[in-house]
Amino acid sequence: MSFVIRAAHLGDLEPLYEMAKLTGGGFTNLPPDRKALARKLERAEAAYANEADTLADEQFVLVLERAGSGDVRGTSQMMTQVGQQWPFYSYRRTVLTQHSEELQRTVRCEMLNLVTDLEGSSEVGGLFLHPNERAGGLGLLLARSRYLFIAMHRARFPERILAELRGIIDERGGSPFWDGVAGRFFGMTFQEADYFNAINGNQFIADLMPKHPIYVAMLSESARSAIGMPHPSGRAAMRMLEDEGFAYEGFIDIFDGGPTMTARIDQVKSVAEARTDRVMRTDCREGERTLLASGRLSAFRCCYGTSEPVEGGIAIDAASAALLGLSEGGEVWSVRR
Repeated sequence: MSFVIRAAHLGDLEPLYEMAKLTGGGFTNLPPDRKALARKLERAEAAYANEADTLADEQFVLVLERAGSGDVRGTSQMMTQVGQQWPFYSYRRTVLTQHSEELQRTVRCEMLNLVTDLEGSSEVGGLFLHPNERAGGLGLLLARSRYLFIAMHRARFPERILAELRGIIDERGGSPFWDGVAGRFFGMTFQEADYFNAINGNQFIADLMPKHPIYVAMLSESARSAIGMPHPSGRAAMRMLEDEGFAYEGFIDIFDGGPTMTARIDQVKSVAEARTDRVMRTDCREGERTLLASGRLSAFRCCYGTSEPVEGGIAIDAASAALLGLSEGGEVWSVRR
């Protein structure tokens, strides 16, 4: 069965809502709320309609569509410049070293500092694949299609990029990190705070979150053990990010303590290795497995295919050419699978 990545539109609201109900919480970028999802899709449509190749505060939403039936089976997002409407908060894990000459003792204390260091970065997030489709490399297709989109619209994105991974969620749907840190100040459960943030933004964090550093040693064991740890379902996503060149640099999510991965956009593997070629043939059968993409903004489409270099450009397989709407002479972007 063939699948293609395409730009999302308002008609995708219901399938996105149905997938949002399957996320299990802690998934701020895909809230199970029709109004919030509709606003997200409206914002994406405005971004796709903007032809200016300049950096702005925009959001792009992609969906994974099953060819033929048109069923939407996954989604992912790109935010071009976080922290423009309201501050983008993270905790950063640091170490404070203190020494007593009288005691001849050195003490190193781990601390969590509330920071906005990542403000202005691009963010990739909101990646969700329907549980029935978690095979065949479709998660990788969803993830890497975003980097091809970025490469194809490079002027719309800044120098730095981040990805927040969902943190540890217990069997009750709660967060040990939230309970040990922010929950003490807000009088809200993790689920209440996470939902409120998804719908209304995080200005309430600026209003109520204590600004002083937090000593890690003073937290409960369950809260400490959650710091910088991805949810079990996110470990594969963390490995994919690391393969692309992202790294964990001590930034964590203020809600669930999950790791925030960062990279320089031009050093992300799928951006750095992306290339553009002219399609010379559409009958390739035994070439290299490749991610192929075509189209600008709302016309963007991406799929797995087969390609091989030929004189003057590239040859791609007929099925991919059909999915991407390409014929001989057209422009295709590609990166090795």
